[in-house]
Amino acid sequence: MDETSFNDIGRARSRAGSVGGPVGGFADGGPGGTLALFGLGLLLPAGLALVAAGLLLDQEAVAWAGGLAATVGAVGLAVRLIAMHRRVNRSGALLTGALEGLSAGQLVCDGGEQPAFVNAAFRELTGWVEGASALDTLERQFAGDPDSLAEFRHLHERVRAGRSATAELMVPRGDRPPEWRRVRAMPIAGFPGAVHWRVEDITARRELEMVMNREQAKLVDFMDHAPVGFFSVDEDGRFVFANATLAGWLGASPYELMEGDRFLHDVLAHPPAGAAPYDLMEGGGTDQRGEVTMRRLDGSVFEASVAQTVVRAEQGGAVHTRSVVRDLTPEHEWRKALHISEQRFQRFFEEAPIGIAQVNESGHVVECNEAFATLIGCNSAAVAGRPMADLIVPDERAMVAERLQAVLGGADPAAPLEVRLSVGRELMAQLYARRLNAVGAEGGAGLILHFIDLTERKSLEAQFAQSQKMQAVGQLAGGVAHDFNNLLTAMIGFCDLLLLRHKPGDQSFSDIMQIKQNANRAANLVRQLLAFSRQQTLQPRIISVTDVLAELASLMRRLIGENIELKMIHGRDLGLVKVDQNQLEQVIINLVVNARDAMPGGGRLTIVTSNHKVERAERREHETVPPGDYVLVEVIDTGTGIPKENLQRIFEPFFSTKEVGAGTGLGLSTVYGIVRQTGGFVFVDSEPGEGAKFTILLPRHQGQPKPVEAEPRERRGSDLTGSGTIMLVEDEDAVRVFSARALRNKGYHVLEARNGEAALQQLGPDGDGVDLLITDVVMPQMDGPTLARHVREKRPDMKVIFISGYAEDRLGEIDGVEVAHFLPKPFSLKQLASKVKEVMRGA
Repeated sequence: MDETSFNDIGRARSRAGSVGGPVGGFADGGPGGTLALFGLGLLLPAGLALVAAGLLLDQEAVAWAGGLAATVGAVGLAVRLIAMHRRVNRSGALLTGALEGLSAGQLVCDGGEQPAFVNAAFRELTGWVEGASALDTLERQFAGDPDSLAEFRHLHERVRAGRSATAELMVPRGDRPPEWRRVRAMPIAGFPGAVHWRVEDITARRELEMVMNREQAKLVDFMDHAPVGFFSVDEDGRFVFANATLAGWLGASPYELMEGDRFLHDVLAHPPAGAAPYDLMEGGGTDQRGEVTMRRLDGSVFEASVAQTVVRAEQGGAVHTRSVVRDLTPEHEWRKALHISEQRFQRFFEEAPIGIAQVNESGHVVECNEAFATLIGCNSAAVAGRPMADLIVPDERAMVAERLQAVLGGADPAAPLEVRLSVGRELMAQLYARRLNAVGAEGGAGLILHFIDLTERKSLEAQFAQSQKMQAVGQLAGGVAHDFNNLLTAMIGFCDLLLLRHKPGDQSFSDIMQIKQNANRAANLVRQLLAFSRQQTLQPRIISVTDVLAELASLMRRLIGENIELKMIHGRDLGLVKVDQNQLEQVIINLVVNARDAMPGGGRLTIVTSNHKVERAERREHETVPPGDYVLVEVIDTGTGIPKENLQRIFEPFFSTKEVGAGTGLGLSTVYGIVRQTGGFVFVDSEPGEGAKFTILLPRHQGQPKPVEAEPRERRGSDLTGSGTIMLVEDEDAVRVFSARALRNKGYHVLEARNGEAALQQLGPDGDGVDLLITDVVMPQMDGPTLARHVREKRPDMKVIFISGYAEDRLGEIDGVEVAHFLPKPFSLKQLASKVKEVMRGA
């Protein structure tokens, strides 16, 4: 063979190696020799197979081979080449059948990503049809899941870059469970761009893995969050396992225990001395059980019960433990709570403010608390075993026994009984009975009896009833005060008019004075009742308590007598108060007289004044003193004192510890009424044999007092005559007649009217010619304040004096007119004339 022939063979080989179309079995898409070269290495060496296949199919090569055969033995070479071609076709058919039979989808793409081979499994798994892009069909399967789609595209990019890649991707199926595919792509060496794709259905495996994962998660969750702790340590005592429960008890995480070089003895408050690092107890052993004190990472400790098994590998191998821990903190807390509960119950039973007694079926006392023993006046030991009937007054024993037997028999407990106890003193109690099963060691039934002492409540009820009666008396006194004071005004007034004509030498003078004195006594009684009911007429002004006491000093010394020392201590910079001076004087005198009566054998009476500031509201007895500044007046005596049972009733009207006829019982009640109506408070502190202290708190007036002229009583000898025209309006004829005569006697011109309408008619359209209007407050048709409003519409400068038997502070309830001048009934001729002259001259 010459050089030209070998060159021709080389060219033929070159042409055969560069064939671009299907080779061998690939004309119809079936595998041939080239498929074997692509990846699986099942055919002859690549160069020889490719040349053989190319020579068999290339006609030019066949002609060349024929020439060659003719030169070197054409027949033998042709036979060998034909045999080789048949073997290649048979291997391709075998490979095609093998790939078609695989359950995994197989796709072989050329450099242009066109399918060179697709098996049936790939068509079934992807739904690929002839003519469609196989890779696009594969990609569309994952379009419903963004994560799977992104991962597939990332896999595709890796393959394009010439690297193998594998991914497990989800195929969404709407409402049905998804399917899973395992996609593997492998570039084919020697053929740029050619890729072998393998697609497997791994749905069953993934579902099995999910089930296994769920079960494993349940097991892990159970182990981690079991109500007991689990751990294991190696032979060095290092934690190799710890569940979350134990880690939480220790104030750590499982990771911190296992990866943080933590050792068993680090978490024991008292590690066993001379024991192995993995031992919990001294002496060690295979099984270790007991209670230990464990230390948390923050240093705090808790008690735990542990059970540990030490496991040794065969032939002296490694050691590890299997340990279970139970936190004893809740158990200790339960024991402590139970103990506290038992103590609390015992304390409730023993220290209950009501009497509690346990009675057995035979009616005998089994046990009682201290309150019950105190109630009946003996100790608990003396009560136990006594029949309950012995503690009830004889008249009520049958009734009580019948009720207790009914409750013991299972009857529903009815309303509580009010019983009297036979304990040597008057004692009323309220009895509650409840059935109690399994009482005592014998397990029989019994009763629990509750006794509530009603003695004090009954006393309070009596006091309340008395208070209601006195309130009714006060309301009645206030209601009749107007008419009664009208009568007294007329009686006193006409007595004054008679006294103008009957001088002391006249035989009628003493009779008239007796009438006037009795009328004044009646007026004083009305004032006392009104003081208690807080409906008296007050004329408050700003005064100094020190000045009032200084004026009363001589009178008080005469009242208390020579055997009682009077001591007065005045505070510095004492504040001013706004009170009715006459009423304040009455309060002081009443307290002084009360102190004198408490010191029949002599003693010392001390009056102390001072400023007092209340920072927070103070609760004293039944009163609450609000915060503020007060002036304090204390009246202290060294007398016999007041028994405790009388302190609660000391301010009640008609309550007196004096002998019958020695007093009315209105002195201290008047004090209470005046002080409370003024806005102050009065309290008493006393012990028998240690005297008494009455404390008065009066609100301190803020500001300076207005200058006022002296009271009319200070100018008793002054001239009470005057001039001017006065309109007198009074519906009570006797009062009107007396007042008109009295004013006329003093030089005034008086116009009289029985009601408001008549007064307006006499005043005329402008009211000129009238200097002063004196009007009763309560009158039929038109009352006094309404009349005053009409008059002041015409004469805004008109001076008005209101007269009434009602309290001054009730005028606001009638009309709200500001009352500049007020004269309470009953009044005398001198009081009327003084008030008129005071107002007429602009006082």
